[in-house]
Amino acid sequence: MIHLDTSFLIRALDRNSPEDKKLRRWIQQGELLSMSAVAWAELLCGPLTRVEMELADGIVKHRHDFTTGHAEIAARLYNESGRRRGSLIDCMIAAAALLEGAQIATANEADFRRFERSGLLLAV
Repeated sequence: MIHLDTSFLIRALDRNSPEDKKLRRWIQQGELLSMSAVAWAELLCGPLTRVEMELADGIVKHRHDFTTGHAEIAARLYNESGRRRGSLIDCMIAAAALLEGAQIATANEADFRRFERSGLLLAV
C-alpha cells in the first residue's frame, strides 16, 4: 500500500510530471493507493478544478479516517522531530502511513525523511 501525500497527488495531476509517471506505474503494477483523511482535507482546500477533483477522487479509492491511534503516533513524531512549527500536519500524515504499514509518496521528501528512523518508508 502507498499513501499519497497531498503534495504528491497535486503534482501527479499534472500530466507527464515525474509524479504522474510514478503514479501511472504504480497503478499498472496494481499498487493499492490511499490517503489519510488529513491529506485528503488538505487536498480539498485546493485550489482544484472540478476535473482535477474528479480525477483525484478516481485515483484515491481508499481514504483512512484519523483516529486516536493516529493522534498518538503523530504526537510522538512531532515531539521526537523537534516540535517544528508548521510540521504537525506532516506528522499526522506520516502517522497514518505508519499505522497502516504503508509507504508514503511525497513531493516533499525532506519533510518526511526525518520520520524514517521511526519506520516510515518513502515510496520511490
